[in-house]
Amino acid sequence: MPSSEGRLNPGRVAAGLVGLRYPWWRIALGLAALAVAAIFAASLGSVHVPFGSVVEIMAARLPGVELSADIPAAWDTILWQLRLPRVAQAAVVGAALAMSGAAYQGLFKNPLADPYLVGVASGAGLGAVVVLLTGVPMYLAGISLLPVAAFAGGTGAVVVAYSIARNSQGTPTTTLILAGVAIASLTGAVSSLLIMRSDPELRPVLSWLLGSFISSEWKESAIVLAYAVPGIVVLLGFGRVLNVLQLSEDHAAMLGVPVEKVKLLLIAAATLVTAAAVSFSGLIGFVGLVAPHAVRLVWGPDYRFLLPMSAIVGATFLVLADLVARTIVSPGELPVGVVTAFCGAPFFLYLLRRRRLGTS
Repeated sequence: MPSSEGRLNPGRVAAGLVGLRYPWWRIALGLAALAVAAIFAASLGSVHVPFGSVVEIMAARLPGVELSADIPAAWDTILWQLRLPRVAQAAVVGAALAMSGAAYQGLFKNPLADPYLVGVASGAGLGAVVVLLTGVPMYLAGISLLPVAAFAGGTGAVVVAYSIARNSQGTPTTTLILAGVAIASLTGAVSSLLIMRSDPELRPVLSWLLGSFISSEWKESAIVLAYAVPGIVVLLGFGRVLNVLQLSEDHAAMLGVPVEKVKLLLIAAATLVTAAAVSFSGLIGFVGLVAPHAVRLVWGPDYRFLLPMSAIVGATFLVLADLVARTIVSPGELPVGVVTAFCGAPFFLYLLRRRRLGTS
């Protein structure tokens, strides 16, 4: 929560650790809400599949469970080949962006931080634009180079920003943020130059830059998870350390925390998770800002709970946002980033208003 300087309030963090028992029931409730949202999203579309039938079709994939004869085979095809892969990818990407957003907010001690703060988005965008608008082949040995280029661009931008910010005394977070902004401006300018010098059909470029799950497949969610899970495990394991870092880096060092090593590890983990998420979905804003702050407002700032609950809220939010994106202008479709911007921009302005008023 922001104090008069717009930072997280260390006193609330410390107070929230006294006598706290890990709230497993809230995690279970959040997972149940996510499951309901996923089934609801899978049931709606140009072909309506009743809620109960969605549950039955999903259960029929379990050993010993058979599908009722009165359920059309087309429904099974629609769900397993079109809607459920899309719902799964939206959930994975939402969880990844929200958890990395929570980690960045804790690391920078600023609730206005998001996963794209240190140049991940602009670097990934440049990588995607290079593949989409230049002579680079889209496929190599049957593998799409678009997500590979986006992943490389996002991680490369953060590596450059970190290298610039690091000095003999460590890595000042303010310098890292400024370096990230500079790298973002540079990569954004190069992307714009490539777009201006090309004469392509810009719809695929805009679709990727605004985020979309229109061509989601099961294997894409599996690949995102393969890259993101190691980073997620690291972030979850450092929830207690993030709590300590809210006091101050000096306090953390006095308590035995290797601050610089922890900062490097957390930046690397959060960047890996973010880059994995955007490599297939494109750039989807505000999820990493809205979800962690919503959890913090309702349940407090303890990062041992904030990180996993942010992932659940982010997954639920993006599943529902994607549902709106593909149904609100049917038979057409909006980029999901447009929907999250309509939700997230007012929330961001609300946070700025609270910061200006000095509320916590």
